[in-house]
Amino acid sequence: MGEFFDDLETRDPEQREAQLMQALARQVAHAQARAPAFAELLAGVDAAAVTSRAALARLPVTRKHQLQARQREQRTHDPFGGFSALARGRAMPRVFASPGPIYEPEGAARDHWRTGRAMHAAGFRAGDLVHNAFSYHMTPGAFIMEAGAHAVGCTVFPAGVGQTEQQLQAIAELRPDGYAGTPSFLRILLEKAQETGSDVSSLAKALTGGEALPPSLRDWFAARGLAVFQSYATADLGLIAYETSAREGLVLDEGVIVEIVRPGTGDPVPEGEVGEVVVTSLDPGYPLVRFGTGDLSAVLPGPCPTGRTNIRIRGWLGRADQTTKVRGMFVHPGQVAEVARRFPEVLKARLVVSGEMADDRMTLRVEAAAPAQGLDARIGEAVRDVTKLRADVELLAPGSLPNDGKVIEDARSYK
Repeated sequence: MGEFFDDLETRDPEQREAQLMQALARQVAHAQARAPAFAELLAGVDAAAVTSRAALARLPVTRKHQLQARQREQRTHDPFGGFSALARGRAMPRVFASPGPIYEPEGAARDHWRTGRAMHAAGFRAGDLVHNAFSYHMTPGAFIMEAGAHAVGCTVFPAGVGQTEQQLQAIAELRPDGYAGTPSFLRILLEKAQETGSDVSSLAKALTGGEALPPSLRDWFAARGLAVFQSYATADLGLIAYETSAREGLVLDEGVIVEIVRPGTGDPVPEGEVGEVVVTSLDPGYPLVRFGTGDLSAVLPGPCPTGRTNIRIRGWLGRADQTTKVRGMFVHPGQVAEVARRFPEVLKARLVVSGEMADDRMTLRVEAAAPAQGLDARIGEAVRDVTKLRADVELLAPGSLPNDGKVIEDARSYK
């Protein structure tokens, strides 16, 4: 590897588009043949004719709630709801569970999620030691980063989340070259290191994900000697886009076809207009076609100054629906409803996510009729059980919450 991860990054844009469209037709045919869900969703579609973005835009958008519903309906015989083309065994070394729950298969490819490209762009090289602070419990975040680190020849310390003091000890003694994890936990580590006098001077670079990285937080890291880069990846799709040294948006990965569509529709918007990110993955094992991420972004004009020629997007600009990310985890309106269903006294609930980025706080505001003593504590335990996140609980009189249909309110500051 030299300046670029591979030759795909510097392809002529017209050549890339032609090759992507050829791959698209093959992937649609493959999804119809090997993934029963897409055999149904794409019934009647002539795969050989899906060789342009206009043809792609005529296909239905599949959304996360549909994936979750199909998985739930078919759980007794197919936990993946007909979306996976992989068989258990060597072709599927791991299975993960994301909040919902939604189950995701991992394919056997060396860098299944294609994160090596983002690691390379962030400055990681063969022989580096990576302190990986994504969770190794149930969800794939840590494995997504670890696979990318291995793809560029790095060694990985599987730190996981929590146990700040022990992590600082490991950093001081192992002296890793870089960090992978959420930006909020990196800040926690650095602040604790300053408080305790721990030596974290070996950390010079970081690849973050799971949360937005606002400019103010990037500057905070830079003032402490860390060059921090963003990656945009999901458990379903792998790497979607990644940041380069140009710091001008995120470059799309070479293994996906990305559209920006008007929220609530599947209609592509003009270049530069903010819309929902819809992704078609070229992964043969999990062939998601027109998968709606629920994330907002927009296409930036022109190529990346680094010489990478793929399309750039502005990065994460918010959510197209009420599903939101808190501390790197998705929280769904259905999870709020599940909490409410556990308590007959609860009439209505609204989850408010507040604070500044990297300091997320959740408050569940609950209308309750004749609440018994300790109800707020029991509801708080249920929130943690369902979402794996902590929340304060505020009990309100009936009729206190707005009548606007909102279940999750994102009141965070993104300055």
